Amino acid sequence: MRTDIDTSIFKSYDIRGIVPAQLDEDIAYAIGRAFVEVLERKNICIGRDMRPSGEAFMAALSRGATDAGADVTQVGLISTDAIYFAVGHYGFDGGIMITASHNPAQYNGFKFCREEAIAISIETGLAQIRDKAIAGDFKPLAARRGTIVALDILEAFADHCLSFIDDIGTIKPFKIAIDAGNGMAGETVPRVFRRLPCTVVPMYFELDGSFPNHPASPIEPENMVDLQRAVAAHGCDLGVAFDGDADRMFLVDERAQLIGGDIVTALVGIDTVRLNPGAKILYNLICSRSVPEAIERTGGIPVRSNVGHSFIKKTMRDEDIPFGGEHSGHFYFKRNWFADSGMIALMQCLNVFSRAAGPVSSVIAPIDQRARSGEINSTVADIPATLQRLQARYGDAAIDFLDGVTIQYPNWWLNVRPSNTEPLLRLNVEGDTKELMERHRDEALAIIRAAQ
Repeated sequence: MRTDIDTSIFKSYDIRGIVPAQLDEDIAYAIGRAFVEVLERKNICIGRDMRPSGEAFMAALSRGATDAGADVTQVGLISTDAIYFAVGHYGFDGGIMITASHNPAQYNGFKFCREEAIAISIETGLAQIRDKAIAGDFKPLAARRGTIVALDILEAFADHCLSFIDDIGTIKPFKIAIDAGNGMAGETVPRVFRRLPCTVVPMYFELDGSFPNHPASPIEPENMVDLQRAVAAHGCDLGVAFDGDADRMFLVDERAQLIGGDIVTALVGIDTVRLNPGAKILYNLICSRSVPEAIERTGGIPVRSNVGHSFIKKTMRDEDIPFGGEHSGHFYFKRNWFADSGMIALMQCLNVFSRAAGPVSSVIAPIDQRARSGEINSTVADIPATLQRLQARYGDAAIDFLDGVTIQYPNWWLNVRPSNTEPLLRLNVEGDTKELMERHRDEALAIIRAAQ
């Protein structure tokens, strides 16, 4: 067994590394065994995406887990949101998803959750899993080795996603281009959409972890170009893109215009408030101001949150919030064990679009009326001093420190957040007009980058 494990593969919320230089079957075995021993799991499930190393890693994780005494149910090729469903729906006390999400082909990794699909982070068990795996100080082999069985969960997962549609008969016969990016949406989309009255124009549905067409990272506009072209070429009503492990989802309208993850948050929030009058809806603080405004107009209560799923899921559980969304394409649902699912978000968007008299763009237009910079990263040597300079420059603004520094004026705002892992500042700016956004974006960047 390898003892020279590169500690850098252990991230805040998961494990990711280059195969085989940083991550191989011996390391996977150690991690599977450590997961069971540290968290004292008895009955776990393991799924994987389409990356070439996934099958071997599933076998190695399973050996480690069963040597520690846990029973393993292998749920095969699935999306990350399906592993959360499996843990919650079937009552497993833990789950491991083998994926590196949107990372390039040479990577693989693992995401972990405990019972009720509660995600495990470096603060809630992953650090202890790391330390035990590196040290290799495992308990003696369990007197009773665990069992390994297989279970196909995708039909049940499709049923679960479709339960977020009011009535399948009310969904319009949309023509939808869907870009799976050679990722797991190529497996999950057919299971869901064969029961809907929609025509799917499939793009890159072949499972291929080498990503031969484009990176499976739709948050990058350049990776949405093929989808935009397909929507225009086929006269589609909308377009949808999923990332590699299919837990994130992005939209384009019938004009092939990109729809931000924050605007999707508003759409799903509107639908959730319709079904839950007066409900709280959570959004992260770098979403457009249009999001809380849209939620308030429908009678909901917007709740502003830090960026990041650990904050969002905790707040949603603590305050019993039925839905929360992020600009990054992550959407969280109480009825999904507070876990995220791009497919469920898409189902609720179909609810909204089907009730509208006009095309998708007519639904988006009243919500999406501001200009946003997107996230701009800058390497900064002295982050505290830089944040102080920004506060001094905008001393007459409303300033808060919920997550980094947010500076707000009536017609524009900016947020600057330090990275957790690198000497970076992440800037987001929104203005009521493009001119306002660009002027204050450039001004803020000049301050941030002055000492570089």
